[in-house]
Amino acid sequence: MNHLGIIVNPMSGRDVRRVAARASTSSHHNKQQQVTRLVLGALAHGVDRIFLANEPFRINERAIENLPERDRIEILRFPLTHTDKDTAYMTRAMWDAGCRTFIVLGGDGTSRIVAREQPNAIILPLSTGTNNVFPQLMEASVAGAAAGIICSQQLDPQVHCYRCKQLHIVVNNGDQPGQRDMALIDAVLLHNDMLGSLLPFAAENIAEVFLTRAEPASVGMSPIGGYLLPCHARDPFGVSVSCGQPAIARVRAPISPGLYGEIAVSSYRKIDLDTPWQIQGPGILAFDGDRSILLGAADRAELTLRNDGPWIIEPAPVMAAAAAAGLFSLAP
Repeated sequence: MNHLGIIVNPMSGRDVRRVAARASTSSHHNKQQQVTRLVLGALAHGVDRIFLANEPFRINERAIENLPERDRIEILRFPLTHTDKDTAYMTRAMWDAGCRTFIVLGGDGTSRIVAREQPNAIILPLSTGTNNVFPQLMEASVAGAAAGIICSQQLDPQVHCYRCKQLHIVVNNGDQPGQRDMALIDAVLLHNDMLGSLLPFAAENIAEVFLTRAEPASVGMSPIGGYLLPCHARDPFGVSVSCGQPAIARVRAPISPGLYGEIAVSSYRKIDLDTPWQIQGPGILAFDGDRSILLGAADRAELTLRNDGPWIIEPAPVMAAAAAAGLFSLAP
């Protein structure tokens, strides 16, 4: 089935980092326009049916209400919780409706939820959040077209996409519910912090950073490793950074857009695939920017980098391959 799911986080690009840092705002109207262009691009390139979901600001409803192709689009309805559970639910619902390819409109955290729910999915992560390393900046018309070509199997995703790395986290051997999680970009141990806080991390509270990608040209935790030991999406390793004294290096990195912090680095190293690493409490574990697990002094977490995440669509290479294969050539 050539069914495409489009997952929109209505709150991405609208959190406290617009006040605490200098992040830009992604308006509901801008998301609406992006959804319209994504839908039209995908339908023009082989998708039979598109699934969206209800959300509190009617972004999706307004995006498609005047489209002639409205009968090929379905909005899934479910009770809203106004939490990340909504993203998890719509991912499962779209998968049950036959979607294996998704466009994810949001930040690192939104893509993380989709990957956690369906690690075998094919996704095109599109940026509207803040500390974005995982999502891509791309015109929505082109992104929709690329997703449509992959969704309709005009190009083989296992040839023209790549499988992303993930950090798997197990706390105290995973004996209790909620003690297993994952991260797409970074897992961070924070000291003197609080669960549920939405503020940017304070540089002096960062104790350990584990990265699937250490990108120098990025914002958030990734450049802390990227300034010292760059690591990109397709590299078969990750990067670990221990912070504090005695310091062997110091980096000044943009922890959030326009918000720089100076981090003392006591050590850094490569992380090999499938090799467990240990973190000892106390502290807060944050995954892709979300403070998620409280570690007591006696608690221990094990992190393992694996190349077992979703397949990722990169629009530019996909469109180039489609052109080379003659997929855009119409009959005379």
